Amino acid sequence: MAVKSADPLTGKELLAKVKDNDGLTKRELAKECGYYTTGKEGQTRVNLAEFYDALLSAKGIQLEPEKSKDGRGREASYTVTVHKNGQIVIGAAYTQAMGLKTGDEFQIKLGYKHIHLVKIGEDGEDEGEE
Repeated sequence: MAVKSADPLTGKELLAKVKDNDGLTKRELAKECGYYTTGKEGQTRVNLAEFYDALLSAKGIQLEPEKSKDGRGREASYTVTVHKNGQIVIGAAYTQAMGLKTGDEFQIKLGYKHIHLVKIGEDGEDEGEE
């Protein structure tokens, strides 16, 4: 069973340690900052990926989108792709953000290089049109 190092450095402490030890190799630097585990037989394994992630985070760079509030899925990208069968699927993130319910109907208005979906009101009229 591998034993993780105590608390690895993060944030400003990590950046300061990296700056103070600029002569070390990547592996030595990661180990110096606490990004390693020790195996049963005493061998040390340096966790470079965790070290790089912590370093990027300390510099304010985020490569992966944050999880949504409920901890699942990914953030909406506001782009869709036409499938092989010609369909365009609008994901649940968009319908939830708009407060849409099952059975809501839309009128499709085609334009040059764009599509407008206009919600049809309960009385059969377009919402927002008079």
